Amino acid sequence: MNNFSFYSPTYFAFGRDQELEAGALVKRFGGSKALIHYGGGSVVRSGLLDRVKASLDGAGVPYVELGGVRPNPRSGLVYQGIDLCRREGVDFILAVGGGSTIDSSKAIAAGVVYEGDFWDFYAGKYIEKALPVGTILTIAASGSEGSPDSVITNENGMFKRGATGDAIRPRFSILDPALTQTLPPYQTACGITDIMAHLYERYLTNTPEVEVTDRMIEALLLTMIHEGPRVIEDPNNYDARANIMWAGMMAHNNSCGVGRSQDWNSHNIEHELSALYDCAHGAGLAVTMPAVFTYVMQHDVMRFAQIAVRVWGCQMDFAHPEVTAKAGIEALRRFLISIGMPKNFAELGAKEEDIPKLVDVLCNGDGRPGSISGFVTLNEEDCANIYRLML
Repeated sequence: MNNFSFYSPTYFAFGRDQELEAGALVKRFGGSKALIHYGGGSVVRSGLLDRVKASLDGAGVPYVELGGVRPNPRSGLVYQGIDLCRREGVDFILAVGGGSTIDSSKAIAAGVVYEGDFWDFYAGKYIEKALPVGTILTIAASGSEGSPDSVITNENGMFKRGATGDAIRPRFSILDPALTQTLPPYQTACGITDIMAHLYERYLTNTPEVEVTDRMIEALLLTMIHEGPRVIEDPNNYDARANIMWAGMMAHNNSCGVGRSQDWNSHNIEHELSALYDCAHGAGLAVTMPAVFTYVMQHDVMRFAQIAVRVWGCQMDFAHPEVTAKAGIEALRRFLISIGMPKNFAELGAKEEDIPKLVDVLCNGDGRPGSISGFVTLNEEDCANIYRLML
């Protein structure tokens, strides 16, 4: 296990009707004027936005609003949010929605107090200072409600990049599983896939002797395998929703990733798909992960065999461990298809003729050195081969 430091200060309010405490929590964590940042649609129709406003009013916290967050959140709205907060004297960002809204809120929070272009953070600069952020989660997926990370799509070129810094970890996150009960099955399945991807990205490590975090990841994956089909069958299953929501936070606040190298190649490869085609991130990951894992399996076949046995219940073939490893990858692929996820490029709306463009932006865009690195370093040819495996 590697040396590590771990700082995770987020206050979690979990359970039914906790969104009614939003105003008190904004005030508790130093907010005197808030930006309510949200997407639209269900947040408005469900009455959640009105309940949040009433809570802020009750706590005596004035606010301004900025809606319009889209899946794969865009840089243009971040710039609007930064300008609005500066103009209105906002000192707290309250994200009401899923990972896209939270990521956009974090970008605004970092940009308001920064003299340069907020995109500097998404080009590699560490975020050291930001306005405080609070979240009210409406979909279990990204884990952004407990993480120091944010991903934004740059509209100048349509590519996605991430930023990080403990300054953008939410000060509080309200997690009410009931708020996710109205999600369509497809969105629920996308969230489940994203959670599982966050766990796999940490499991694929080159660091030896990390049994504690291996076992934590395996337990959370087993939870998703159990709860996923239950919630797809019965969207109103509060207990299944609750377990998935807490697993989603645990999967990405990095408590499972400390002391070990991590991968993130599947996420990087998928980001170009959702940036170009605007497909759901989880759907893109469902197609990407089996292709990446198949391509890199021989780098450490026993790690893939281990997760196949411990999580997917595959029989260990000691004479031919690659057989077990492949069986585990296939079990993951079948599971994702069973909950309604796409299985190939065509079902994402992706096109074979776009592969050269995808590879160029992935490996060379925004100053990258012609490759991406993680569990395995992948050059342009490797990435092209992986995209072709998705066909």
